[in-house]
Amino acid sequence: MQEFEAIDCDHDGFALSGLVARPEGRGPFPTVIVMHSANGLRHQVQGTIRRLAALGYLAVATDMYGPEIQQGDAEGTGRAYMAFHEDPTLLRSRVVRWFDTVAARPDVDRARIAAIGYCFGGMCVLELARSGADVRAVVSYHGILTTQAPARKGEVKCDVAAYCGAHDPYAPMDTIDGLRRELAEAEARHQIMIFGEAAHSFTDPNAASMGMSGIEYNAIADRVSWAGTLALLEAVLGS
Repeated sequence: MQEFEAIDCDHDGFALSGLVARPEGRGPFPTVIVMHSANGLRHQVQGTIRRLAALGYLAVATDMYGPEIQQGDAEGTGRAYMAFHEDPTLLRSRVVRWFDTVAARPDVDRARIAAIGYCFGGMCVLELARSGADVRAVVSYHGILTTQAPARKGEVKCDVAAYCGAHDPYAPMDTIDGLRRELAEAEARHQIMIFGEAAHSFTDPNAASMGMSGIEYNAIADRVSWAGTLALLEAVLGS
């Protein structure tokens, strides 16, 4: 497997630059889009795309902020993150633009694309599902679950999986129940797992370094959610 390649995306004149990890062999490949947390591309997703490429998937870590912000400080990424909460239509539009950019690559099997995301990235992949994009599956890990444009009946084309922590202050139980109702009413294929002892960022072994209440690594939730993700990817994409 080669080291990361760059992938550029233009969203209405705004330049974005993500990372690609390629598997061995010749494409087109089953592909997994990996969407970063509020902390950006330097946090967690690079390890994930390495792991996925080693399993035979072309893996793309998308950039939601732009290279200048990705290379800047935490204050800048925080402002970029909040901008999407203030303009949710921008969020969905950018996520869909990334999907279209990835799907257009000649080394991508357009019929076999999934998307996974952490925290803010979980919110992103749920918006991709709600958009009606031709993605095969989306997986949200401790994601933000609320939306201003809920899924409409019959428009979600993919399997949706959400792994949630019962003690996550950013996705409390009422929002987990709300997501379940939303997906059921939309007649979307979905699975929602709640880890009773887990908080926010349960997949991040370095979560404690943030020094914030409600953010904590949980090894069981991490391992079980990853195993479930690989099973789902194998079922809908193959490898």
